[in-house]
Amino acid sequence: MLLKGKNAIVTGSSMGLGKAIATKFIEEGANVLICARNIKVLFETEKELSTKLSEDQELYSYPVDISKPEDVEHLYHYSKRKFGKIDILVNNAGIQGVRGLVDLADYEKWVETININLIGTVHMCMIFLPQFKEQKYGKIINLSGGGSMNPRKFFSAYATSKAAVVRFTETLAEELKEYNVDCNCVAPGALNTRLLDEVILAGAEKIGEEYYKKVLKQKEDGGSSLENAVELIVYLASEKSDKLTGKSISSIWDKWRDDIPEHIEELKNSDIYTLRRILPKDRNKKWGDVE
Repeated sequence: MLLKGKNAIVTGSSMGLGKAIATKFIEEGANVLICARNIKVLFETEKELSTKLSEDQELYSYPVDISKPEDVEHLYHYSKRKFGKIDILVNNAGIQGVRGLVDLADYEKWVETININLIGTVHMCMIFLPQFKEQKYGKIINLSGGGSMNPRKFFSAYATSKAAVVRFTETLAEELKEYNVDCNCVAPGALNTRLLDEVILAGAEKIGEEYYKKVLKQKEDGGSSLENAVELIVYLASEKSDKLTGKSISSIWDKWRDDIPEHIEELKNSDIYTLRRILPKDRNKKWGDVE
């Protein structure tokens, strides 16, 4: 019961990873507000999750398109009426968006990807920040993912938006340190969710033959562990990770279960798990750096 009595919002939580996060939050004792664009699926998820509640827990749902400012504002006021305050904000909502070469991409769809993945995440944070600052406590967890640390051919809008989310998270973390609000990113790995199905549906012509074969194999093999990603998010949402902030952590590539709790004090003042430029000296080169 790591989150007992905490109030949490999880965006994009009608299915996939978001639904798994909301489910685990309930199991850990939290009160949860789930939100997503698809109203029908959202209400079905609320009905399903309501069977998992204990007597003193609350669960609500609210339809939201985070790319629309008015939706985000309405969600904020709804959460205030239902919970009074929010302790945990998980910005999970996102799309793969437009695929294909940059010069052949649909501009409007490219911008839509940025609006949902980046601007939507930023606005969600903006609107809840005054509350977090006033109560001098909070946990913000943003989803980064594929493309945030490496170029991702044929997915320029997605990669750009997710890299920007990481830098935004790092910047926000610096601004919020004095308010005891932790802000981190999670890269959940290659999950077999709706997003994967959308990528496969796009076909090899849009995403490249090599990557198309890779995602087909992922579909067949089962992909990364959904549970592993959820457990990392629960850890970052709990008091066990207090003061750990401004980090981008992979649920599959980082030994977060063992290494982070053991080295948490060291990590607080380190640039480990952050987005940084590689210099020649970082690769043992004797050129390129001003003395």
